Amino acid sequence: MKYYLIAGEASGDLHASNLMREIRKSDPGADFRFWGGDLMKKQGGMLVKHFRDLAFMGFAEVLMNIRVIAGNLRFCKEDIRKFKPDVVILVDYPGFNLRIARFVKSSGIKVFYYISPQLWAWRSSRVRMIKKYVDKMFVILPFEKEFYAKYGYHVDFIGHPLLDLFSNEQQLVEKEPFLIQNNLDQRPIIALLPGSRKQEVSKMLGIMLQAIEFFPDYQFVVAAVPSITTEFYRKLLKDFPVSVVYNKTYDLLELADAAIVTSGTATLETALIGTPQVVCYKGSNISYLVARMIVHVKFISLVNLIMDEKVITELIQDNLTRENLVIELKKILPGNPYRENILHNYSVLKEKLGGAGASAKAAGLIVQYLVKNEVK
Repeated sequence: MKYYLIAGEASGDLHASNLMREIRKSDPGADFRFWGGDLMKKQGGMLVKHFRDLAFMGFAEVLMNIRVIAGNLRFCKEDIRKFKPDVVILVDYPGFNLRIARFVKSSGIKVFYYISPQLWAWRSSRVRMIKKYVDKMFVILPFEKEFYAKYGYHVDFIGHPLLDLFSNEQQLVEKEPFLIQNNLDQRPIIALLPGSRKQEVSKMLGIMLQAIEFFPDYQFVVAAVPSITTEFYRKLLKDFPVSVVYNKTYDLLELADAAIVTSGTATLETALIGTPQVVCYKGSNISYLVARMIVHVKFISLVNLIMDEKVITELIQDNLTRENLVIELKKILPGNPYRENILHNYSVLKEKLGGAGASAKAAGLIVQYLVKNEVK
């Protein structure tokens, strides 16, 4: 069968690539065409557009790039029309994907959605759009099934795909080889995860670097992403005594005593690996003001949202200062009782997310629904 997938961010690229791998096990002749990244490309098929050319952060930034986004929408619709897939699988990225869903449904092509948009946080009115244009929804957070049920819409909860990556079978990182390969010294590590998009990295990394001078016994290491060039990081780091590690975020987190993490999927990844963290977020003033008016959640990190309580500290907008960052970072270093409380709650978090095998479950259901035509 022919599958057209759309993932607009690094996390979507990761989860979609694993989904593609599992689909091929059930459908060896699967023909993939997709918008995504390097991980999806490794699974075979045709990469149409890379996510680094699609990601715009915040309301103001989206408005500034509205013509580019409109052009991408037109191109995507025409590309789908020419490819004539059996199904279009949308992966998160709601601003773009929900517009595509309407077009695909009107074209008589099945629409599956893998990893639900966070409609429970804002614009719950969009559930009506989901019900109208999405044939099957596969959710990865336990409370999402109940959320959709309130609107009379059945979804499949398949567990969180990150659990597959951080299972007990995962090999431990060998510390000494890692330090040598990445030119790191013997001091304990504090990991910096400033994000995966240039806009957020530019803003967040500068703030994170302000804490360095208060922790001379630690080495700070930036977890760099492949979609951003080395030169870009160098300009931001300037003369700061900070190392950069590429494509080894999980290994870095496993060895780190603590992490400073930009809000997003990385907060959950950090928790599942077991690294205490401080979560940060700071957007443009316009974006933040708009968000406050329309976003209705108690927390911004997935960890706290899933647990429905404050497990890790969130420093947002004006609260994200050097002073607050230093105070909160000291609390989660070894020897502090607050750190032990975080680690205990991480264990509870894993239980709430369900067992491993999310990608395989989703792929199995997708192929089953297509082969048996079990679509509403």
